[in-house]
Amino acid sequence: MSDYRGHLAGGLFFGVMGLVGVILLGWMAFDPLQAAGLLGFCLLGALFPDVDTNSKGQNLYYAVFVLVDLGLILKGLYVWAAWFGLFSMLPAVGSHRGWTHTWWAMLLVPLPIVIIPFFMQEQELARYFAPFYAAFVVGYFSHLILDGEFK
Repeated sequence: MSDYRGHLAGGLFFGVMGLVGVILLGWMAFDPLQAAGLLGFCLLGALFPDVDTNSKGQNLYYAVFVLVDLGLILKGLYVWAAWFGLFSMLPAVGSHRGWTHTWWAMLLVPLPIVIIPFFMQEQELARYFAPFYAAFVVGYFSHLILDGEFK
């Protein structure tokens, strides 16, 4: 079991390897800004399973959540800010190493990244966000691997 630094390192490793893989396969052209965003989502995914407990990882995660939610509010994107705020509270429901440490949570937790745009009739946005969903899942997967959940 790793601490937040180990999970960040694991998420970064998995994220960089995934990014290099999709670029070499020709599935994505390299864009530095998009690559940075994808790695950021991967790191958030790597921290997410432990945000249900008081830790430095939780503090980092929620600091990012506050900044993103504030940015959405300042941009006038209140519906997005509301959805973001709702989903940021979900880890408080459950116990540590409970539902947040399952394979199904790895797939379901980031689903709002692509599902909410569909509800808002923003299909093109949902397609744009699909790689960010995948990046979050990759980071989440790295966390579960480092915690030995797939023995």
